[in-house]
Amino acid sequence: MSVTLNTDESDFRLPRDVVPTRYELTIVPDLDAATFLGHERIELDVTSARSSIVCNAAELQISNATLSWPDDSPEPEVLDICFDEDLERVSFTAPRQILPGPCVLECDFAGVLNDKLRGFYRSTFRDEYGNEHVIATTQFESTDARRAFPCWDEPDRKAVFSISLEVGSGLLAISNGAEVCATELSSGKRRLEFTDTIPMSTYLVAFVIGPLEATDVVDVDGTALRVVHTAGKAHLTAFALEAGAHALGYYTKYFGQPFPGDKLDLVAIPDFAWGAMENLGCATFRETALLTDPAHSARNELERVAGVVEHEIAHMWFGDLVTMSWWNGIWLNEAFATYMTLCCLDDFKPEYQCWVGFSRDREIALALDGLHTTRPIEFPVRTPDEVDSMFDPLTYEKGGSLLRMLEQYIGAERFRDGVRRYLAAHRYGNTETTDLWDAIEEAAEELPVRALMDSWIFQGGHPLLTARADGSEVLLTQEPFSYLPAADRPAGSGPSAIGSGWLVPVAIQARPRNGRSAGAQRRYELLREQPIRFAPGQRMLVVNAGGNGVYRLRYEGGLLDGILDGLDRLEPLERFTLVADTWACALAGSVPLGQFLALLRRLEGDKDPSVWTMVAGALGLLDFAVAEADRCVLEAFIRSLIGPELELLGWDRREDDDSQAPRRRAVLIAILGTIGADDRVRAESRDRFAALGQGASLDVDTAAAILHVVATTAGRAEYNALLTRFRSPSDPWEERRYRDSLGYVRDPELVADICELCLTEIRSQDAPYLLGSLLTNRVAGPQVWEFVSGHWHTLLERYPANLITRMLEISRLCQLDSDCAPQLPREVTEFCAAHPLGGLQRAVDQSLERLAVNVRFVMKHRPLLGSLLAKA
Repeated sequence: MSVTLNTDESDFRLPRDVVPTRYELTIVPDLDAATFLGHERIELDVTSARSSIVCNAAELQISNATLSWPDDSPEPEVLDICFDEDLERVSFTAPRQILPGPCVLECDFAGVLNDKLRGFYRSTFRDEYGNEHVIATTQFESTDARRAFPCWDEPDRKAVFSISLEVGSGLLAISNGAEVCATELSSGKRRLEFTDTIPMSTYLVAFVIGPLEATDVVDVDGTALRVVHTAGKAHLTAFALEAGAHALGYYTKYFGQPFPGDKLDLVAIPDFAWGAMENLGCATFRETALLTDPAHSARNELERVAGVVEHEIAHMWFGDLVTMSWWNGIWLNEAFATYMTLCCLDDFKPEYQCWVGFSRDREIALALDGLHTTRPIEFPVRTPDEVDSMFDPLTYEKGGSLLRMLEQYIGAERFRDGVRRYLAAHRYGNTETTDLWDAIEEAAEELPVRALMDSWIFQGGHPLLTARADGSEVLLTQEPFSYLPAADRPAGSGPSAIGSGWLVPVAIQARPRNGRSAGAQRRYELLREQPIRFAPGQRMLVVNAGGNGVYRLRYEGGLLDGILDGLDRLEPLERFTLVADTWACALAGSVPLGQFLALLRRLEGDKDPSVWTMVAGALGLLDFAVAEADRCVLEAFIRSLIGPELELLGWDRREDDDSQAPRRRAVLIAILGTIGADDRVRAESRDRFAALGQGASLDVDTAAAILHVVATTAGRAEYNALLTRFRSPSDPWEERRYRDSLGYVRDPELVADICELCLTEIRSQDAPYLLGSLLTNRVAGPQVWEFVSGHWHTLLERYPANLITRMLEISRLCQLDSDCAPQLPREVTEFCAAHPLGGLQRAVDQSLERLAVNVRFVMKHRPLLGSLLAKA
């Protein structure tokens, strides 16, 4: 039976007077038929009399539901079953009133192993002989456990889970707990029983069944650690095991709490919509986020694997052991795991300089946060699709950056002590954001932690700080930063979400104008709405010293000259923020574009690849802005800026390379060979790629850059070679390198081929990213937009819902027509308005505003950009 209730009922929340305390689940998957059966027994505590019990269920057939009481009570009562498909609920109604007290709900259920990469779904892979195999696996965050079994699918409805799986012979089956019993069944299957979990939320339940292999156990202070993978990939597991073992030890010490599970499996899944998932004791990953061979992996690829492993393990404490009460608090789970990942990674591999590298991620968040369509980090959440919209850079990168800024302000030791207080006070429970601020404030000796963080968390945007000389003093002010004036934001985007009046902890340091800055004291000022003044004397004033502030900074007048003259005395992260903030202000029109171009000329010899990555992004927009008649001027500017840096560094590894040289080399090659149109770099890249056919190999650190350059000018022969190597990779990362290179192809016929592959051959977890990359391609973008808009409904059906916005990388569709009119941007805007995406629409609106920012920049600068570049 199915009915539809009022969709405003209880704000999509379940009634609070029935409390689940324990689930006993039996799951029986049929991998060949892509179906599953199940039985569950749920121990409940009813706190008020009622006629029915309501929980979540979706896409399930439920039968044989009964309600029973303790041993001396009557026989179980048969329950009527009624579904509400809109609210994804099921009601179990008893023939008489259900009185307060303990009771047990039991039912059978059945479902389909779907291909949508959510709930209980099927993933496939082919072995070395081309035979296809099926894995049944789960992805329940945020609200998809209800697609695998009836449950109270809300984060604060924690319960113990006792899970049993009935599986075919030859299959490996794992879940959250360790396997404790295996029983052979008459059907030829095995029944595997797992240890009870700690009380935890439904979104953390996991079970994976398939023809998989597991590494030997690594014992980490009593916790059994393994990596689980498809056949033939055991040689790609050692680095993840090393990173995982380090993370378990590091977090146990940092948090002052033991690991909350009895074992930890890290499971590589061929089809996975997210990067990874922190299921307690059974974390699941994309293959590229877990499997890698250090001998054949670039530094950034190793850093990615280590970072994702450490992120998911951090969640075992911050998210699994202690969990947000409702989805409005998911930002804290993800932001804290982001912050802790960097702490752990810096301890694991200090040569990675991960805090400097994280600046690139923070910049992505700030670029989003400078839009009027931004959002507060924490805001009210009602519906499931509103939950999905929170998994964005504002949650992860802005949130993590704010935690880093807070830690630097109050001190690392006091921050850690506050975190320990928080975890100890709330273990196995649920919390609100303010619980953490209160715990840290208690450890921070009365610094205004809660007031400070509330000013950042509950309003969107961030400030622009301006430092200007005022006589012998420096005046520091704040104002809201935005790329567009509020009056110019796109129609229909609603009121601006950018706030004001932040409490800004500003690190200030006065450094000697000559010599080293050692010994110069760094101090903090708390900037409120009123300006602050200070006297630096004759020293070079550095505002945002250390580069950890989550704001934009603009120096004016002589202060800027002092900074530019002392670039070599800035730390790498400080130089990055100077470049990033100057570009952001140029894009917003608050500083002249010529000021940014002049800064680029000052970067000669800079060794930080993050700085050059930031430069590459800015040059990429200039590539759209410049008139065709002036394109040669832009390319000459790029070659004169970047060419000497690559000439100095060379193409190949050298004994005197610093730790950042491999990544820097790759960035320089990519810039010169793509938007720089450097003939020598393009020829060298093609030669090195062609040599693969004679048994040569590409250096792993420059391989991706070389492939991007080759794809940019690829004809049919080069394209076929790229595609052949994509189809027969040696490991998941090589497959990704070749797949990503396809996003740089410009030839229209080849672009059309790639679009078709995104409908057929390329996995649904990957195709949205490839189409998104092609949409940012200056040459191919309009053609790909025609494909996306023309196949819209097919793409919506084929791809996971959470990846549709990754496909809609529309902000660079800012090409002007022959009359310098933005016809294509208007068409994109109109299409998106006519095809809303529900709870994900905010991300689309943000992309449309970024498109408006870029169009405004292009139209403003195109007439004079050529002459400006010629003079720079």
